[in-house]
Amino acid sequence: MTRLSLILVFCCFFSALCGQSYNTAFGLRVGTEWGFTFKQRVLKHTTLEGIFQSSLEREEVMLTALAEQHFPVLTRRFNIYMGGGIHKGWRTAETEYDDAGNPINDYDNPFGLTTIFGAEITLGRLNVSYDFKPAMNISGGDSRFYFQTGVSLRYVLFKRKWKLFKKKKKFNWKFWEKD
Repeated sequence: MTRLSLILVFCCFFSALCGQSYNTAFGLRVGTEWGFTFKQRVLKHTTLEGIFQSSLEREEVMLTALAEQHFPVLTRRFNIYMGGGIHKGWRTAETEYDDAGNPINDYDNPFGLTTIFGAEITLGRLNVSYDFKPAMNISGGDSRFYFQTGVSLRYVLFKRKWKLFKKKKKFNWKFWEKD
């Protein structure tokens, strides 16, 4: 048991030394919808994500803006995250009409609120995540609720600087002398 514990601690420490987190990442998202994802770190554990996707079930495209809070697990390269934001969709198909001239599939473009729950890991310049993204339409759309899942593969454009030990700045109480 102690041998297994030592191996686990060594692996966690080694992954913390070798891995890199990201500031900016861009890539593909596939799942119930497919599209592109862009993620930007704005605070230590907070990112903003933009998703542009097309539905496989509905004839629409959607733009989603999310703020996400990350919670590191074992190392900062493996995170679980949750967040929320808004989405706006646009219908891509032409409206069809019946013989009387009434629209068959007419509906307003969707607009609403989106939440997200997921996990991600960053290995070198590759960021992989899996998430569950329920959305509620405030107006328009085929239905009131959408339940989406997806896997995102992102390339890290800008790595986050990482220091093993932070150098403490000493207080210079002899301010008249140079350091």
